[in-house]
Amino acid sequence: MAEVNVKRVKSSEIEFKERLVSINRVTKVTKGGRTFTFAALVVVGNENGVVGYGLGKAKEATAAIQKGIDDAKKNLVKVPVLNGTLPHEEYGKYSGAYVYIQPATPGTGVIAGGAMRAVLESVGVKNVMAKSKGSSNPHSVVKATFDALTKMRDAYTVAQLRGVDLDTVFNG
Repeated sequence: MAEVNVKRVKSSEIEFKERLVSINRVTKVTKGGRTFTFAALVVVGNENGVVGYGLGKAKEATAAIQKGIDDAKKNLVKVPVLNGTLPHEEYGKYSGAYVYIQPATPGTGVIAGGAMRAVLESVGVKNVMAKSKGSSNPHSVVKATFDALTKMRDAYTVAQLRGVDLDTVFNG
């Protein structure tokens, strides 16, 4: 298996849209009573190929969401988006979650489940078909989707890696 290049992006000069994927209330029982905290999974993206996810934990939901947004802006990756869809089909895996993503023709829309839909819309993909198999845990599905998206390469990148021109990539 070839080494995958993950392009990191700086968040300072980009305007992001945040999407809350899931929020979970966690209870800790102590001798003094119950302590409630919140864990928020957030996806941020500029809808133009840059996306990131983060987890925030705090005693209040709004603080947890804000921490998740800050964490997501630290974990940004660049994904190739061509004409509103992805360059090729790809599989992704994280823990027990398996995802399959394939490009679609214009007019198809985003056909994907909840956690995958948030990630794909944040990337800026308008036409895609995706299937999630295995675990439906939102954390695992988001990470598996990121695994698939970081494996994506456009034709120009492939041509550069092989040291040939663009025509040779398509015509062999």
